[in-house]
Amino acid sequence: MKRVLTYGTYDLLHYGHIRLLKRAKELGDYLIVAVSSDEFNAGKGKKAYHNYETRKEMLEAVRYVDLVIPESTWDQKIQDVKDYHVDVVVMGGDWEGDPRFECLRDYCDVVYLDRTPGVSTSQIKEELNLGNDDIDDLFTH
Repeated sequence: MKRVLTYGTYDLLHYGHIRLLKRAKELGDYLIVAVSSDEFNAGKGKKAYHNYETRKEMLEAVRYVDLVIPESTWDQKIQDVKDYHVDVVVMGGDWEGDPRFECLRDYCDVVYLDRTPGVSTSQIKEELNLGNDDIDDLFTH
C-alpha cells in the first residue's frame, strides 16, 4: 500500500482544496491529511475561521481522505513520515524548495502540485470582507 501525506490548514474548504486532495490521492492508495491545530496556527500568526475539530470533520467527509491527523509543530514532519509509513509527501507548488519539506526527501518522495488558479482561502476571505454590494459586483461582471 502506497501512503501519501499532505499538510495544511484547510480553512474555508473550497474546490482548490478538493482538487489538491484528489490529485494527492491519485499518487497512492491511502491519503493522510495533517491539519494545522488552532495552537499551531496561532504560533504562525494565522487565525482560521473554523476551529481544528470542524476542519478535521470536514476533511473526514471528503472521499479522497483516509485519515486526518493534527499538525502541531513544524518539526513533526519526519516523525509523521516514519510513524505513518509514508511513501510520498505532497504539497502545493508554493512550498517548492522549502527546507521544511525538502528535508523529507531522505525518507520519502516529495511532490509539489500546482495550486488551482483563481481560488484561495486568502482570496475568499478578502472578497467576503468587501461587503455585499461589492460581492454582487464580482458576480455580475
